[in-house]
Amino acid sequence: MALSRAGANKDNWVKRNIALVEDEAAIAANYRAAFENLGFTVQVYSHRLTALAAFAQHGLPDLAIIDVGLEDEYEGGFDLCRELRAQSPLLPIIFLTARDSELDEVSGLRLGADDYLTKDVSLHQMVARVKALLRRVDAVQNSSSQASELLVRGQLSLDSQKMLICWQQQPVDLTLTEYWIIHALTKFPGQVKSRQQLMDAANVVQDDNTITTHIKRIRKKFRLIDNEFDHIKTAYGMGYRWSEQ
Repeated sequence: MALSRAGANKDNWVKRNIALVEDEAAIAANYRAAFENLGFTVQVYSHRLTALAAFAQHGLPDLAIIDVGLEDEYEGGFDLCRELRAQSPLLPIIFLTARDSELDEVSGLRLGADDYLTKDVSLHQMVARVKALLRRVDAVQNSSSQASELLVRGQLSLDSQKMLICWQQQPVDLTLTEYWIIHALTKFPGQVKSRQQLMDAANVVQDDNTITTHIKRIRKKFRLIDNEFDHIKTAYGMGYRWSEQ
C-alpha cells in the first residue's frame, strides 16, 4: 500500500493530523503506514471512547476517518460522528467501513459525514478524497482574510467570510460540503449544476448517489425552518438548480 511521498511538502501535509478510528489492527496499520509515508501524522484509536478522551485532551484532529462498527459498539462510528459534528461543523469526517448498504451510507451522511467509503476503495482514491477535504479547509481559512461577500437570494442570505447561510433570517445548520453545494447553486440561480460541478464546487470526490444524498439532507435542513421550502429543483438527468420562485 506504499505511496510516493513526492509532492507531500507542496501541500504541507507534514503538519496535518489524521485520526483513524478503526478496530481492525491490520487495516489500521496499513492505512497508518500509507498516510505517514505521505507526511501526515496519524493517530489510531480502536474505540469511540478512547478517541473522544484523546480529542478532549489534545484537541480535534485535522481530519477523522471512522469505521462504523467499533469493537463492542455496532454503530459506535455513527455515535462518534454525531459527537464530533456537534463539536465542529467544519471538521472533515470520512467513514471507511465494510458496511456497504445504502441505508448505512445515508445514515452516515445524515449525521454530517463528508464522505462514506467502503473498504474496497483503492488507496489512491482514499488519499485523493482526504487531500480534497483538507484543501477545502485551507480555502475556508484563507477566505477569513478576504473581504466578506454577502449574497442575497430572496429569503436566503449567504456570508462567505463566516461560511454562514441563513433562511428567513435563521441560520441553517450546514456542513462544509453542504455549504459549498448551496453556494454553487445560489451564485447563478436558475442555472443547472451537474453533480460533477457540485462536487468540484465542494472540492470533494464522490459518486452521484452521494451528491443526491447531500441534496436530500440539505432540503430537510431548510424545511426544519420552513416546511414549504422548495427552491432546490431537480433537473432530471442533468443535475440541480436554485429556483427563486
